[in-house]
Amino acid sequence: MPTVATALKRTVLSALGQRTEEPPISWLMDLALARPRLISLAAGFTDNATLPVRDTRRLLAGLLRTRASGAPALQYGTTAGLPELRRLTVEHLRQLDAAALAVNAGAGAELDNALYAPEQLLITNGSQQLLYLLSEVLCDPGDIVLVEDPTYFVFLGIAQSHGLRCRGIPLAADGLDLAALEQTLETLKVAGELPRVKLLYLISYFQNPTSTTTNLANKAAALALVRRYERAAGHPIYLVEDAAYRELRFAGADVPSALTLPGAAERVVYSSTFSKPFATGVRIGYGRLPAALLTPVMRVKGNHDFGSASLLQHLLARALADGTYEQHLAVLRRRYARKAAAMVAALREHFPAGVAWREPRGGLYVWAKLPARQRTGMKSPLLRRALERDVLYVPGRLCYTDDPTRRAPDDEMRLSFGNASLAEIATGIARLGGVVSEFI
Repeated sequence: MPTVATALKRTVLSALGQRTEEPPISWLMDLALARPRLISLAAGFTDNATLPVRDTRRLLAGLLRTRASGAPALQYGTTAGLPELRRLTVEHLRQLDAAALAVNAGAGAELDNALYAPEQLLITNGSQQLLYLLSEVLCDPGDIVLVEDPTYFVFLGIAQSHGLRCRGIPLAADGLDLAALEQTLETLKVAGELPRVKLLYLISYFQNPTSTTTNLANKAAALALVRRYERAAGHPIYLVEDAAYRELRFAGADVPSALTLPGAAERVVYSSTFSKPFATGVRIGYGRLPAALLTPVMRVKGNHDFGSASLLQHLLARALADGTYEQHLAVLRRRYARKAAAMVAALREHFPAGVAWREPRGGLYVWAKLPARQRTGMKSPLLRRALERDVLYVPGRLCYTDDPTRRAPDDEMRLSFGNASLAEIATGIARLGGVVSEFI
């Protein structure tokens, strides 16, 4: 007869707790912190030298100068977020789209001011929380999400922890490969799996990791395609537009968001953040959600945290209201333009022929592709040699989902110019170029 001890399960963890793997970003960040001499061109930290310390001190001093202004900032807020921050944020978003449409007049889109209502905006703990909330609210284990191939590996971690299946859609120069998207949807329809498809996830501005920007025509075609397959799915399929890097543009014109497209009010989730364009330590993001999603997402968020940090929301509201936010953005854009140019110049000087990359026009990343069959992954000799030379990159394989319909490439790397100094960029690329030259 078994004893109590032998009858016990080995773990009391839930299926989600057992299933969730360590996010790769944790290892990348820990390694950078543990090895002070290591030049990390991996983690997507923002520029440390331009963090708005003085402006933040001034804004907080003004906020906390009197009890009348300070007490609300130190008290709980609402789950939806500070009303003034929601109003200022949605107006900021409306102005971005209005300006982008003005230079994209030929696209045929018109701005629907009704979409830019504070009531439809939710403040979150960074944009990552919104992605997690959407996964919880929309998806059950075994459901399917469509993602760019490659995509943001942190979102792939969220999907993995929830037991979701991702299908990768290749990227073209201006966004998704639309023929591949249609073929994937048709294949899922024939297989009877279209009812499991819940959303299409796009990082539409200076994409992490490739720095690709999706043009408005491509967004419109992608939205039209998923809507065409909704009847067979038996439910709405949402387009989630992650615009975290939109405001880090330092070349070219802005592109209107998918909110400017017909049918956006019911099908488009627009997600963005103040972390990248203001300060990553200010973990405040936001999302504009269709009415059908707003209430359930807000209820789940209420169970998470009652609402995002009130003090940080008051800080950002003041930064938006008095122009500090826009002034800081201008500084960041000039800084990232200079750092991107420095990385590209170093790549040209130190990387061997046969390595391909595109010059970024915004964001934080350069995506480099080595000759075929030259592995760059976590267990590759190339990564091991790079670490020996005290330089770190993100292996490209981490950015590809485990899609059984194709073999994921393992010959790419993501290089970040966000946090490294100009000197570190030059030295790090020289070291890495030397390593790559050894293997090619």
